[in-house]
Amino acid sequence: MKAGQRVAILGMMVSGALAVLKLVAGLAGHSTSVVADGLESAGDVFASGVVLLGLTVASKPADRDHPYGHGRAEILTGLLLGLVLTVAGALISFGSVIHLGQPRIAPSSYVIWPLLVSLLAKSCLAALKFRYGARLQSAALTADAWNDTMDTVSATVALTAVGIALTDPARFLDADRYGGFAVGLIVIVTGLRVSRDTVLQLMDTMPDEQLMTQIRAAAATVPGVAGVEKCFARKTGLRYHVDLHLEVDPEMTVRHSHEIAHEVREHILERLNWVEDVLVHVEPAPKVRTP
Repeated sequence: MKAGQRVAILGMMVSGALAVLKLVAGLAGHSTSVVADGLESAGDVFASGVVLLGLTVASKPADRDHPYGHGRAEILTGLLLGLVLTVAGALISFGSVIHLGQPRIAPSSYVIWPLLVSLLAKSCLAALKFRYGARLQSAALTADAWNDTMDTVSATVALTAVGIALTDPARFLDADRYGGFAVGLIVIVTGLRVSRDTVLQLMDTMPDEQLMTQIRAAAATVPGVAGVEKCFARKTGLRYHVDLHLEVDPEMTVRHSHEIAHEVREHILERLNWVEDVLVHVEPAPKVRTP
């Protein structure tokens, strides 16, 4: 968990520096696209802060009031991040088009450099967050990685818009403002995607069938297991809680069946590091009738 928190803090520092750089350059250089991209980076500081808060709360151990732990806090911060991105994108788009057609000063050529720096920095940051998001099974960190990925797209759009405006300011001056509008749309799409993914997790959507197969296969290797009748899993933060219905010999004693259930639980937890806990139910295996 400490690794995820360090990545979130790194994201805040990088986004903060980029926000200051782009806002100063965009305002001084009269570029709507660069200012819009700077506002997005400023929002990224808040986003990474929310992710850091979610990871910190999610790392708290289970207690009497929260027997499944505090992992859902991490998913909730991912949802909050998605909603904030959607609203921020709408505001950026609105602010960019409201002044279309009005006289303005052409953007300065030096505003291109902050966008190039942002493109490189955000590409590296997104790759890092995707890596640790997958390793930690963190919805919030993965959501932040998607946010950084869209930042590279928005920086490219802003770069293109500024380039067009600089090519012929007399004809294409509004291209810079259209670029700001496009940046806002990209942020909206990212926010909606992140919100959808986290809502699915909050609704206890089952994981991929491949993961369910791994659970069944791990249980089936324990001696005494006749079969797996039911298998459910739900994400409660960084990892999954599993409900498993085992089939055992109906003539088996309660003590023996309990020992098998305990061994199955330990075996799954040992082999599958993305599983937080397993609740095993024991069922009598159906007898095969002979003619």
